[in-house]
Amino acid sequence: MTHAFARSEADYNRLDPADQQRFDHVMELADGNRDNGEYLALMLAAAAIAGLRIPYGAHIRKCACSCTCPAIFDPEHPDAHVIEDEPSYNLGRHQCPGCADEHYETA
Repeated sequence: MTHAFARSEADYNRLDPADQQRFDHVMELADGNRDNGEYLALMLAAAAIAGLRIPYGAHIRKCACSCTCPAIFDPEHPDAHVIEDEPSYNLGRHQCPGCADEHYETA
C-alpha cells in the first residue's frame, strides 16, 4: 500500500468565501499573538482551513508578492523568499517558491 503525499501548498482562491474569511482572521490572530503555544495552534488552525496538514511547530504564509499569487505555503521552504520581516509582528512578508523564481521581490 502506498501513502498519499501531503500537499505542501494550497490555493487561497479555491477556498470558499467563508473559509477565506476564517483563514484571514486566524492569520491575523497569529500575527499579533505573543504566546508561542497559541501562535503554533493558530498556525495549525489556519493550515487546516486551507486543507494542509502540517506538523506542530510548522508555519504557513500566504504569498505576499505584488502579483497577488494565491499560494499558501511553507515559508521555511528553501526556495521561498523573505520580502520583509516585521519585528513587531510574527508574520513577515514572504514570496512562495514559484513567485520567487519568476519575479524576485524586495521591500
